[in-house]
Amino acid sequence: MALDGITVAALTDELNKEIINGRLYKIAQPEDDEILLTVKTTDGKTKRLLISAGASLPFMYLIEENKPSPLTAPNFCMLLRKHLSNGRITSITQPGLERIIRIEVEHLDELGDLKKKTLVTELMGKHSNIIFIDENNKIIDSIKHISSQVSSVREVLPGREYFIPNTENKWDFLNELDKPGFYAAVRKSAQSIIKMIYTTYTGISPVIASELCFRAGLDANASTASLESGDIEALFTELFNLSERISAGKFTPNIITDKGEPVEFAAVELTQYSDLTKVEYPSVSTLLYNYYEQKNAIARIRSRSADIRKLVSNAIERNAKKIDIQRKQLKDTDKKEKYRIYGELINTYGYSVEEGSSSFEAENYYDGKKITIPLDPTLPVMDNAKKYFDRYMKLKRTEEAAASQLEESLAEHNHLESIQNSLDIASCEEDLFQIRDELVQCGYIKKHSGKKGEARTKSNPLHYISSDGFDIYVGKNNFQNDQLTFKLANGNDWWFHSKSFPGSHVILRVGKTAEKDIPDRAFNEAGALAAYYSKGRDQAKVEIDYVIRKEVKKPAGSKPGFVVYYTNYSMSIAPDISSLKLIE
Repeated sequence: MALDGITVAALTDELNKEIINGRLYKIAQPEDDEILLTVKTTDGKTKRLLISAGASLPFMYLIEENKPSPLTAPNFCMLLRKHLSNGRITSITQPGLERIIRIEVEHLDELGDLKKKTLVTELMGKHSNIIFIDENNKIIDSIKHISSQVSSVREVLPGREYFIPNTENKWDFLNELDKPGFYAAVRKSAQSIIKMIYTTYTGISPVIASELCFRAGLDANASTASLESGDIEALFTELFNLSERISAGKFTPNIITDKGEPVEFAAVELTQYSDLTKVEYPSVSTLLYNYYEQKNAIARIRSRSADIRKLVSNAIERNAKKIDIQRKQLKDTDKKEKYRIYGELINTYGYSVEEGSSSFEAENYYDGKKITIPLDPTLPVMDNAKKYFDRYMKLKRTEEAAASQLEESLAEHNHLESIQNSLDIASCEEDLFQIRDELVQCGYIKKHSGKKGEARTKSNPLHYISSDGFDIYVGKNNFQNDQLTFKLANGNDWWFHSKSFPGSHVILRVGKTAEKDIPDRAFNEAGALAAYYSKGRDQAKVEIDYVIRKEVKKPAGSKPGFVVYYTNYSMSIAPDISSLKLIE
């Protein structure tokens, strides 16, 4: 989701606590649409405020680390340095609940006179911008120039007057919320409850509107016409409580994740996602940093792996067609036994059949039933037996070959699906390198010689700590699975894997702990990891096989990640790993 007015209010509140009255020590422009302000606070600390006007992911938050900047600063950055260097931040405000933050800076001009200028950040999706204005509200410059040819509502060009376009006529529910007005808005509306809320009041996103409905015990998609007085009262109470918390600066930054992937975030607690995982953060900046970093990481990995995904998907599709053909061939061989019986019955009863007959009836001594056997009248009767035996032998050979080919194709299908699963859980570019290497080794990608001296950072298995302090390792791809199972793990460690789905090898390290001293919870958590990092992660429960590692063998010449075991325990467990701690 995009930033809403409530999140911007929380961010404004945080910035007022962290950098107000601080001095602008450095100004940089790391990207075309980004500004990085380094602030020396009144208590001598250094804070960095990163502002992005990116069309897809605009943001503003405090960060710890510095970002590299180009050797030659862009013109907009040079302009800000000229006017604002060593300036003091005197106010940080948000007009209404708009997605806008105004940072007012007091500084000395060339003549030593005290001046005030304002850096306005508009966090409005594709309309996002960073605009620099003077004391008279005139635009000095902006990181994006918007001419009348681009926007008929407002030009953003040097010399133009700055104003906030008012095209929606929404109410500010922090200052304009009253019960009669709310009742009138509900009765006047002819749409869903959720849409009525976010189209009537500034700063409320569809997610927050849905949250208000959930807290009031209402169906967000129901029509406002269906609301009774008690329903409207409950909804008003929730909206009023929200306005009170925002006015008091009481925020609860949290991100909702689904199997590790961020789904939604908000500056107030989201209670409607009871089936997903909620992670709370100490500040809005921390929340936004983590959310955008996770989103960018996922988007970056998916973009970088698009070619591999397509290759693997096409290989799976081709292999599935091959499996269908082989299964049909195998099914066609089912009639071989019929031909064998025909041949045997002709050898038994054929002496009594007249030459030139096209068929004859005999008793099938296997089941005692009468059977009609077709004959080729152009052949001697006993030669028909040889013909049927030849057919039988041909189909038997076809069955053996088809069964062998089908077994190979099914093994290839499972291997390709395991690679697909590896792509789903890849978390860095080094993981993709290993997956590509596996595809090269297995002949799916043509091998290309790398550049001389080319070095790659090694990707390692995931490392979790169980609730009882046991180390649990998870392979992210088949190379890591082999390394984990046959190099890292000891013979007495426990090995876990999904019974029915391709997935990661999971190792529960037990060291010198006796089996009887390992708590059931450690087994359950290792099993949950095996379920979560398999293609069955969307199932309510996944069946997991687990066994002492020394019972797991790798056949000679088998593909990466392939193992066999003949004795094992089993468990059925939900793929929930929220209680486990990942060690970075």
